[in-house]
Amino acid sequence: MKWAAAVPLCLAICLTAPALADDMPPYAPITIPLDLKQVPGKPIWYSTGNPGIPGKDNEGNTSNAGFVVTSGGVAVFDALGTPSLGWALLQAFKDHTDALIVAQERSGEYKDNDEIADEKAGARLEQRRGALFPWVNDKTRVVPPDITFRDRMTIVLGDRRLTLIYAGPAHSSSDMMMMVEPDKVLFAGDIVQNSRIPHMNSDDVSTVQWLNALAEVEKLDPAFIIPGHGTSSTKAKQAIAFTRDYIHYVRDAMTKAVQDWVDFDVAYNRTDWSKYKDMPAFAANNRGNAYRIFLELEQSQFKADKQ
Repeated sequence: MKWAAAVPLCLAICLTAPALADDMPPYAPITIPLDLKQVPGKPIWYSTGNPGIPGKDNEGNTSNAGFVVTSGGVAVFDALGTPSLGWALLQAFKDHTDALIVAQERSGEYKDNDEIADEKAGARLEQRRGALFPWVNDKTRVVPPDITFRDRMTIVLGDRRLTLIYAGPAHSSSDMMMMVEPDKVLFAGDIVQNSRIPHMNSDDVSTVQWLNALAEVEKLDPAFIIPGHGTSSTKAKQAIAFTRDYIHYVRDAMTKAVQDWVDFDVAYNRTDWSKYKDMPAFAANNRGNAYRIFLELEQSQFKADKQ
């Protein structure tokens, strides 16, 4: 039986108890147990990933995911970075449950649109087969959603109301969040990354839209926030502020460089990164983030000059 790697930031809904296959998937089991915690007093659990980047040392477990247990079924937000991790989370994959997969409509670009440089499923999957073998292998595939939505979608599942919110294109073209009511728990996806340097070096990233999305997250006023990466918290405003402040800091540094026609390497080297340099994923992500933002600002200036 083949194992399925779900599209990014999906919601898998099991309306009944999972109908699991008797055989275990043909993958190496994880050796590092998932860090599962319960939202205090709520029927909501979440898994916290390693704050670094995916690799053999952390077995690909670098993102957060979770599930909501309701009187009408279980809803799983995201599926983690490998089939082995997904199995450990809730066995919530298409080949092993009767789950209904929901995603934002632009998630199809991940598999179908070869013109989008950073949303090529084939290239990403091939890279992960090398970097994360044996937890990702030649049997891993991408599974499209059963249902998509454009801006918002509300699902009433038993005694809980799940509101899916499109927040992109910001970190990616199909950014999605989920608010769980009446608990006011927000699965924020990669829009919020708490105390970890986010990955922004992607053609799909729009830091302007990302900042707009963070403003919308703040308006939701969640009582508990589960970010895409980093620490979950009752202090939602602080988590939101970390991501927002980082984007502003890099944008401010690169804006001055673009306005003064300063070469990127010079601008990057003269910027004081001491506030962030000791944080997880700084070495892997920060320079690429700064360069992507430099190009974004340069492009916007050229457009302004032509008007």
